[in-house]
Amino acid sequence: MNNPLTTRQKQLLSIIYQYIKDTGYPPTFEEMKEKLGVSSNQSIADLLEKLKKSNVIKKETGARTLAILPLGYEILGAPQLVPFLGVTTAGMPAEAIEITGEWQALSSDVSKLQSDIFMLRISGDSMINAGIDDGDVVLVQIKKEFVSGEIVLAEKDGEATIKRFMSEDKPPYVYLKPENKNYKNILFTDEVRLRGKVISVFSKDQWKSVK
Repeated sequence: MNNPLTTRQKQLLSIIYQYIKDTGYPPTFEEMKEKLGVSSNQSIADLLEKLKKSNVIKKETGARTLAILPLGYEILGAPQLVPFLGVTTAGMPAEAIEITGEWQALSSDVSKLQSDIFMLRISGDSMINAGIDDGDVVLVQIKKEFVSGEIVLAEKDGEATIKRFMSEDKPPYVYLKPENKNYKNILFTDEVRLRGKVISVFSKDQWKSVK
């Protein structure tokens, strides 16, 4: 693979990666200046802009909005980092609790993914027939469009749950389906929002695809 970065750009990319891995969030300008040994904000801004144009990072407006893109991980030869956002239920909806400062490197079999992904730990047994057990960790990719049959992270009234999204031409038409007969379907209403698709499950010390 051709490396599109200069030595200095790669140094800054490595600093960003290590900082996120160690602290759970991206470094500030001051922290990047200190780690890189420069005194000018403009030097950091110029390097970040070049990293952004090389498609190795993305940066939004505001502090600590840096994120490394797949090409950046490839250049570093490092596993992709994803945020561990908290705990959600595979039972009745419950509030998703954010856990800051906790990131985890993905193993190579699930690392070739787009950047908008995060992990949640499952509490509950409503998805056991889909191979998602209490205590498992799911990898969720943020999406805007969904296909019937996909396992999704849904939100209702500020509470989150993992269920299978179903859209059919017969009643109840659109609903969230548990994969455990002891739980009832959740009818889809205007208050329900689909936040992401479950793309992998970490269970019994290995990543596996969802059923």
